[in-house]
Amino acid sequence: MAFWRLYYHLTWATKERHPLITSDIEPVLYGYIIGKAHALDCIIHAIGGIEDHIHLVASIPPKLSVADFVKGIKGSSAHYLNYGLANLLSQFGWQRGYGVFSLGGKQLDEAVAYVRNQRIHHRQGTTIPSLERDDHEDDGPAVWNHGEATAGITVIKPVD
Repeated sequence: MAFWRLYYHLTWATKERHPLITSDIEPVLYGYIIGKAHALDCIIHAIGGIEDHIHLVASIPPKLSVADFVKGIKGSSAHYLNYGLANLLSQFGWQRGYGVFSLGGKQLDEAVAYVRNQRIHHRQGTTIPSLERDDHEDDGPAVWNHGEATAGITVIKPVD
């Protein structure tokens, strides 16, 4: 087993941002997500949201990609709500895409507080816009400092 300390802030929305996460659904959904994450050897440090999206602060081991974690959690939780033991909804779904940010250990407490207080942030208008994005299109970072850190290095294209 590898030594790892990986922390992520993730967010994704309900299908077409419909307010599907009601007060009846929320505890079942959150409990299922925490249980599924545990089954994947992941840790949910915090989970929260409002009616049309959720946030998680999670530790995902290096053996599991973030994309596979999100796919597994979104797919299985929607299936559980639509067909599983809960059988609470028949039309629950998640929108394509998600947002993910990596965190340092020193940022963990702040991220957990932000996620746990989602309702308050939305009510007071104190959300952090970049942490509320859940695009379905890839939107990666720009090259740092216009590539100056790698200036002068000849790029070699791999042969397939």
